[in-house]
Amino acid sequence: MTGTWPDGLETAFRAYEDALMRDDTAVLDALFEPGPDTLRGDGAGLLRGHDRISAFRSARGGVARRTLVGVDVQELNADEVFVVGESRFTDGGRGLQTQLWRRTAGAWRIRTAHVTGRAVAFDRTVWRAVGDPLVRGAGAGAGAASGAEAVAGASDARPLAGVRVAVKDLFAVAGHVIGAGNPTWESATRVETEHAPAVSVLLQAGADVTGIARTDEFAYALAGRNAHTGPPPNGADPARISGGSTSGPATAVALGQADVGLGTDTAGSIRVPASYQGLWGLRTTHGLVSRDGVLPLAQSFDTVGWLTRQPDTLRAVATVAVCPAVRSLATPLLVCEALLAAADPITRRAFEDWLARTGTGVAVVDLPDLDDLAETVRIVQGAEAHRNHGAWVAAHPGALGPDVADRFAAAARITAEQEAAARDGLGRLRSAVRAVVADGALVLPTVPGPAPLRTADGPAVLATRRSTLRMTAVAGVGGLPAVSAPLLVVDGAPVGVSLVGPVRSDLALVDRAAGLAVATLL
Repeated sequence: MTGTWPDGLETAFRAYEDALMRDDTAVLDALFEPGPDTLRGDGAGLLRGHDRISAFRSARGGVARRTLVGVDVQELNADEVFVVGESRFTDGGRGLQTQLWRRTAGAWRIRTAHVTGRAVAFDRTVWRAVGDPLVRGAGAGAGAASGAEAVAGASDARPLAGVRVAVKDLFAVAGHVIGAGNPTWESATRVETEHAPAVSVLLQAGADVTGIARTDEFAYALAGRNAHTGPPPNGADPARISGGSTSGPATAVALGQADVGLGTDTAGSIRVPASYQGLWGLRTTHGLVSRDGVLPLAQSFDTVGWLTRQPDTLRAVATVAVCPAVRSLATPLLVCEALLAAADPITRRAFEDWLARTGTGVAVVDLPDLDDLAETVRIVQGAEAHRNHGAWVAAHPGALGPDVADRFAAAARITAEQEAAARDGLGRLRSAVRAVVADGALVLPTVPGPAPLRTADGPAVLATRRSTLRMTAVAGVGGLPAVSAPLLVVDGAPVGVSLVGPVRSDLALVDRAAGLAVATLL
């Protein structure tokens, strides 16, 4: 040890260490200073306020066993002391914890803390397989730039040179299995011999596949809470869930570990994590990008799409994959009152303030009943999911996490009559949605509000899913492209703005959203 403990501080520090090893959250909470100004940071980001720190702590499930090997104590003044502890983990590696302790009313508590964990090969909550890269793009060489810099400097022959791609674990990558977010499935499925076309087109354009990233099981969720590998962190707000089912690719992009997340969107699985993590996300026109080599969930709605940090990268990827699918959009933005009412009040206010700042003309439209849209998606999606995977689920009891298991159980109860009625309704609703959108761009908050906190219980997350489907089902039922742009901040967290356009308007939607982003930043 270096330095001298002021009276009472060593006792408090040792009590904190003991409680940490016992995961005694009540003691840990008591040893952090109450109030909104208390801070805790680590590699995932910064938590502000005692309540959020407490919520994070209660959800993480303890820490790895460790032993303190060194402590440095630096007294700033009589009531503020800086303490740095160095630890050795029982199963290997070292870490640091840096704390500012403050004495108030005779008691020592932590005001600010930063934790530096041991180095890890890769985060298993984000990745299933990674490489340097895992698959190299066509004509790639060493020392390439990445991200927006790569796109700006790319050649016509290799427009995505240097771009790093995280592939959702539903796509065929030659030499690897499709894991589908489930270890039982992964252990028994065959090794793929060819890349899915959606992977090949990026490789041929010069992009590198960094790795295969996690998905919610069989893509049948929107939360990003895989029961087997744990939830990936939210790169925008570590106190909140990541969103799914394209959870791993979204987190990889948000954390700067990849530039593009290649994923699927059935009922919002690209748009939801894009909104939750402050990313750009594009769900393409249904059927426009090949789904060959992609494990299906519900073929009536499954689409391929991408997540990026910048609109230029998204457009470059979309241009490679969907060109020459170009279609212009009418000038007025289309707004539906029912969709605004489906958002949380604070999100609606933020959206309306943003919309006013765009200075763009608005036309009010009416859509079919949102509950009808969501229920149609639920029934048809469930029937197709059961048809695709129900036999496997039945043959492997206990293999699924509880939430996805419940979803498959509900899907198994859908009758042929219910499916037939929903399919008949899908045809009529699809025509109605397309007629409303026509040649315009429907604009709405991507989701009802910010991502739920990581501590949200199952019923709360399920309620969020249901309310989200009422908004995301518009594009799903219509088979239409939709872009989510990170244009709102609500309660300190990102919320996306979605533009839904007519069939094959994918590139025009990205351009329109990028233009609106620039206009509202001026």
